[in-house]
Amino acid sequence: MTVRRMGLVVHRGRPEALRAAADVRAWCARNDVGCTEVDVWQEDRPRRRGHEEEAAAGHPDLVVTLGGDGTFLRGARIAAKGSAAVLGVDLGRVGFLTEVPAEDMVTALDAVHQGHALVETRMTLAMRASRPLTVPSRMEALLRYGRRPALPPPELRDTTRADDWGVALDIMALNDIVVEKLARDRQVSLGVYLAGRLLASYSADGAIVATPTGSTAYSFAAGGPVLSPHMDAVVFTPVAPHMTFDRTIVAAPDEPVGLRVLPHSGPVVVSVDGQLRGVLEPGDWLGVYAARYRLPLIRLAPTDFYTRLRERFRLTDAPATAADGPVDPLARPPGPVPEDMAHLRFPPERKTPWFPDPRG
Repeated sequence: MTVRRMGLVVHRGRPEALRAAADVRAWCARNDVGCTEVDVWQEDRPRRRGHEEEAAAGHPDLVVTLGGDGTFLRGARIAAKGSAAVLGVDLGRVGFLTEVPAEDMVTALDAVHQGHALVETRMTLAMRASRPLTVPSRMEALLRYGRRPALPPPELRDTTRADDWGVALDIMALNDIVVEKLARDRQVSLGVYLAGRLLASYSADGAIVATPTGSTAYSFAAGGPVLSPHMDAVVFTPVAPHMTFDRTIVAAPDEPVGLRVLPHSGPVVVSVDGQLRGVLEPGDWLGVYAARYRLPLIRLAPTDFYTRLRERFRLTDAPATAADGPVDPLARPPGPVPEDMAHLRFPPERKTPWFPDPRG
């Protein structure tokens, strides 16, 4: 792809991000590419919606984020409004979304501009609700205490009035959509439906509906499984449920998740990719489902998800295996891949032997 316009999202609290931003602007100047920093807010002003940020950047072809996964998610919501690709430069500590190291940033930009970069698409989530989301004025100060300016509630994707299918909200979630209790002494009571059928009524601190990409975020912290980001699935994870069944359900991508707030529930806060977007009351409902839109991510090489999983979570080997010595980090024999396995993912071929002969 040829880059004509770029949107730049910078974690301004990190000096290394500011230095990287200067390098990006210099690259843009050398290559005659327009560059606009977006999603920059001030404490005394409201934040703008994604389509407003996308328009302010001149409808970019590429959004570059300089920071961690939070910065990446800010860029992703803007890119989604114009179907731009996202390049995440890794300046974070625990993230899984940003894969290009800062030292490779200029190389990545050159590869994108010359059409040599890989484009990997990720599943996203969409949402309908029984009514437009709002944040009651009496709750706004409490919910935003200690936080930076929040995003405004999502607009409707069209002007269709609410009917039995609710209203389509203009949101894109790359990681997750979360409902949580507002008051500590009031649990969330939810009727949870999968593919239109009741799974169970939950009394819990909240519920998470995640993508495979988001399975390593809040869902994982709540006890959910890790899923490969290369697959499509809808992951439902309850948060501290007061019931025996507390397991995650992994549904097919064409199976929507419905969450109905039951009559005796406390108020429910709705967050999209970690950003507060509204409050639901008893009687309200929302539906979360796989979106048609897939977010294009820029990669220099195929995603090495499992090595990153081992490194980011600092996975350690069982002490009982110490006597066996170091374990080979790759399981890929030399030579061409057999025909019956040619459709599978393997790391690149290496020159050294595979598993050494233990007999020497």
